[in-house]
Amino acid sequence: MQIFIDNKSGVPIYEQIYSQIKTQIISGALPENEALPSIRNLAKDLRISVITTKRAYDELEKEGFLYTVAGKGSFVAPKNTELLREENLKAIEAHLSEAVRLAASCNLSRADILEMLNLLTEENE
Repeated sequence: MQIFIDNKSGVPIYEQIYSQIKTQIISGALPENEALPSIRNLAKDLRISVITTKRAYDELEKEGFLYTVAGKGSFVAPKNTELLREENLKAIEAHLSEAVRLAASCNLSRADILEMLNLLTEENE
């Protein structure tokens, strides 16, 4: 597992850890039941507070991406297909919202946007 912290980013460190681990889980880079580094070891490796690492792990566990076994550590939770579907739907909605915003700035009509979408989906079939 690789985590990169950007201190110049305005994003809080725990969010950077959270999003990078989540992305690795969703992509399959971190397989189900894979042990994650201990909170203390990850904090030491990243040279950050244990509290920051714990917060990231807690968020991931709360959302169902991790599970913790007392005395053993944290592990990648089995993939919940409905959870992954929801994550993908949120990402699609965000991209479509951005497309609608850009289309409005170019004075594209709804029909123009739908035509573009139809052409793109035809290319992928």
